[in-house]
Order: sequence, then C-alpha cells, then structure tokens
Amino acid sequence: MQPTTAEAAEAQRKILNRLKRARGQLNAVIDTFESGGQCRDVVTQLSAVSSALDKAGFAIIAQAMKSCVVEGAEPDGMTTDELEKLFLTLA
Repeated sequence: MQPTTAEAAEAQRKILNRLKRARGQLNAVIDTFESGGQCRDVVTQLSAVSSALDKAGFAIIAQAMKSCVVEGAEPDGMTTDELEKLFLTLA
C-alpha cells in the first residue's frame, strides 16, 4: 500500500508536534535548572526531552524508509545504507 499525500502530510504533522513538545519540555528543563530546581526534577525532565527527540528521529527515518521502500524513491538523495546508518545513530 502506497502512502497518499494526505498520509504523508499527517505523518509530518505528527512529527512536528513531537518536536514542538520536545521544545516545550526542553524549555521546562532550562527553567527548572535556572530556578535552582532539584537534580531529580531536572534529570526527569531531561529524560523526557531525550525520549521525545528519539521518537521524532525514529518517525522521520521511518517516513524516509517508507518512501524509499514503498515508493522506490531515495529520499533526499540518500541510499538505503545511509538511512540504515541514520537509524543506528538513534538506536
């Protein structure tokens, strides 16, 4: 099944939402750190940011792989080997 333009747009919207959520979480980390927050709170929020960014990265790579495999296109001129390397940098 080939993804439609609407499906690709929805996937991009979800990725953008994840990235914006991560930005909000990072702002919370900075605010907590600047206000002398407890180490536990800062690290917990930092962990949430890290997880959100990882999920966004995996979603971006998944979209590129779907484009490459399903549509037969090489996204952004990347080969499947390059996509695999990108994937492994997040793993």
